[in-house]
Amino acid sequence: MTLPHSYAAALLLTILSMICWGSWANMQKLAGKWRFELYYFDYTFGLMLTAIVAAFTFGSLGFDGFLFMDDIARAGRRHMAYGVGAGVIFNLANMLLVGAIAVAGMSVAFPVVAGLAMVIGVVGNYVVNQQGNPSLLFLGVGVVLAAIVLDAVAYGVHSLKQSGKEIKAGKTNSTRPKVNWRGLILAVVSGVLMGSFYPLIEMSRQGDDGLGPYAISFLFAFGIFASTFVYNLFFMNLPVQGEPVEIPEYFRGTVKQHLLGLAGGVIWATGTYASFVVASAPDARLSPAISFGFGQGAALIAALWGLLLWKEFRGAVPKVRLYLGLMIALFAIGLTLISLAVA
Repeated sequence: MTLPHSYAAALLLTILSMICWGSWANMQKLAGKWRFELYYFDYTFGLMLTAIVAAFTFGSLGFDGFLFMDDIARAGRRHMAYGVGAGVIFNLANMLLVGAIAVAGMSVAFPVVAGLAMVIGVVGNYVVNQQGNPSLLFLGVGVVLAAIVLDAVAYGVHSLKQSGKEIKAGKTNSTRPKVNWRGLILAVVSGVLMGSFYPLIEMSRQGDDGLGPYAISFLFAFGIFASTFVYNLFFMNLPVQGEPVEIPEYFRGTVKQHLLGLAGGVIWATGTYASFVVASAPDARLSPAISFGFGQGAALIAALWGLLLWKEFRGAVPKVRLYLGLMIALFAIGLTLISLAVA
């Protein structure tokens, strides 16, 4: 299998991972009014296609240990189940994230989901391992939570203003402005789940019959792919936004919409493979601070895409813009403090 052998190669792959994880949702935005449930089918097709290609190219080249098929053949069944199970749990969290993006936008969904996942993962890891500087760690956690609250407040104030404008313009039958908290609730649930799957990834690596990076990535992707056809039927019949969607609607999508879904899956999977490969490279270890900082920095990239490219808070009052600026700053500060704590 192919692994990075230098610090520079590992750092470049880590930066690539951050950019991919922070950017794949742009494909969903580019798809326009294409329902996220239908987009997600193509997303998982692209993801699984990338997993297959990577397994039989990079995972089957070089001399850095077992090849992909050797790794699968020697792996314990329990370790393989951990890898698939991690994908199943992650996929529910990710589908909720995609739903939150459709309702509330990238600049709301990503900071809330990634921030909560970070807090749960950091606190859970400290309870188990008691490693890192507790003062910096919990100060960082507090700052990240403050950023999440500011993001929610900004969304609430802006949503209330937009609702009032729609009432004045006669675009709704409602006579009282109200906030649609559905997107934020989806993001919160997604964040809790997102912070829960990674221990299974670690368990799948452990022991003499543990999995290598390409085998883990493939099984993780398979868990996502297989569970999509179960989860998505639920989302299509009990949608978080709009009317229920029928399967035939998928075949009415344009070529562009289907290709954007595939591209989203390819981009996300590329970032995931880059992250898993770097984590398993024995000769090119990055410091925990750098790995953690770049990995979680994807949320800031996604938030900036939503704010600057997609103008998700277009027309926001100065108070909301202030909240959003503080949210970005606090998230970055909290991330830095936690990174220093685990260094």
